[in-house]
Amino acid sequence: MRHFLTRLALLALGAAALPASAHDFDNDRRGGHHDPRGRDGIASVQMGPRPFFLVNEMADSPLKQRLQRCAATREQYQPTLFSIGHRGAPLMFPEHTKESYEAAARSGAGIVECDVTFTKDRQLVCRHAQNDLHTTTNILATPLAAKCVTPFTPAQFDAAGTLVAPAAAECRTSELTLAEFKTLRGKMDAFNPRGRTVAEYMAGTPNFRTDLHAGPTSGTLLTLKEAIALFKQLDVKMTPELKSPSVPMPFNGYTQAAYAQQMIDEHKAMGVPPRDLWPQSFDINDVLYWVRNEPAYGRQAVYLDDANVVADLPTAQQLKAYRAAGIRIVAPPIFALLAADSSGNLMPSAYARNARAAGLDIIAWSLERSGILADGNNGFYLQTVDAAIKREGDVYRVLDVLAEQVGVMGVFSDWPATTSFYANCTGQR
Repeated sequence: MRHFLTRLALLALGAAALPASAHDFDNDRRGGHHDPRGRDGIASVQMGPRPFFLVNEMADSPLKQRLQRCAATREQYQPTLFSIGHRGAPLMFPEHTKESYEAAARSGAGIVECDVTFTKDRQLVCRHAQNDLHTTTNILATPLAAKCVTPFTPAQFDAAGTLVAPAAAECRTSELTLAEFKTLRGKMDAFNPRGRTVAEYMAGTPNFRTDLHAGPTSGTLLTLKEAIALFKQLDVKMTPELKSPSVPMPFNGYTQAAYAQQMIDEHKAMGVPPRDLWPQSFDINDVLYWVRNEPAYGRQAVYLDDANVVADLPTAQQLKAYRAAGIRIVAPPIFALLAADSSGNLMPSAYARNARAAGLDIIAWSLERSGILADGNNGFYLQTVDAAIKREGDVYRVLDVLAEQVGVMGVFSDWPATTSFYANCTGQR
């Protein structure tokens, strides 16, 4: 983020004049919700028990009363573009698998994400990172483990049992052909640094997630083309993220620009219209490539913010430079958008106000990745408001400020039902 101010200032000087409107919403978005008719096997979405548990866990407030009335009276819930399936529904299903994507659609996500990377034979597949196969698949327990760039090494302990060297491995899609990749099964993204064996290393799922839906016959991995076909069948819109390669580029003559273009081309070839696609990247060069070379698709291109702390966030001037360069949508982590006063009230942050003042639309990431909220240690995603988060139901306080005060377009969530329920009950787009 913070490395591009000078470059963007120069880009802005040559940018064509842009409309004042940051984003041209399609008719579905203006109308509120997707029409659920036409979804294969999904007549209406299913909230399951979690959203209602979270409402019950809220402190008394007008918002709680509003959500309780909705829970008591609403008979059917619809998909909504406000709810974005982050890697599918990885709170309970292995990320970027067919099963995870289906769970996201069933729980009301109107948009679902495929993180895109490439194989040795330059085929695009859905993985969060090119080098995460050792934590997101069963590769270490298969013969393909021999192709990992860093073979599994067990944890080392001293005579007193103190860990002196954690278990390690690194396995990349770029070391496998597509045919080899398709033999793997997805698992919950996790590892045990104290693992002495492959089985122990792979058994690291945190206690707020579950392995119940990660059996040996599930966890179906997908190519990007297969994911697009599934998303069309499920009647969800798409937000593919071009992941930064772990290998030097060009890769055997395959350039970054060719990689960025291939991702768009595969959607075009399968008939995905620009209004149904939000291509994303943490690399500003990818986003600007789409803005310049694929303007119809670049109009909804999303620049993801890689800030780890508040000090990393772009300034008001940088945000204006993004907009002047043709970027219309930014997607920062949730903490970037929120602040809290001494009484624990949540409110928009300075970054949120600056982004809107710059004419940028905003998408937030990612809800339902912080584990148990009442333990007082909510980590990365809620770091700016950690002291104000006291109970599990506070997730709806967070959503309400993001929706009503910050005015985000949508929210990525590891369990989309949480966001879908809120959106249905409050009339979000």
